[in-house]
Amino acid sequence: MTWTDKAKDMRNDLRALNRTIPDATKGFGTLSKAVKDGGVLDVKTKEFVALGISIAVRCEPCIIFHVEAAINAGTTREELGDVLAMAVQMGGGPSLMYAAKALSVYDEMTGAE
Repeated sequence: MTWTDKAKDMRNDLRALNRTIPDATKGFGTLSKAVKDGGVLDVKTKEFVALGISIAVRCEPCIIFHVEAAINAGTTREELGDVLAMAVQMGGGPSLMYAAKALSVYDEMTGAE
């Protein structure tokens, strides 16, 4: 299964969750919009933070979504590499494994493979 397929499946799962707990997911959506739209950091920087945390907590779906969002914000492979290096420095071996997944997502979604 490709990363793109995994992202599609996760979006379908989230739609089902949204129908089940609409108030909670609406609240989360409001929070997400507020943190991305407000503040002094640009969206790309915020996605770098989110990606680093996703790697540290080992959330594969989060990694997929935040790599995709970073790509949409104009992230280069070199910038992604810096983010991944910081995540590995902070999280050690387990983060190294998930950083490799993040790079694989980037390469697949951008055609850099």
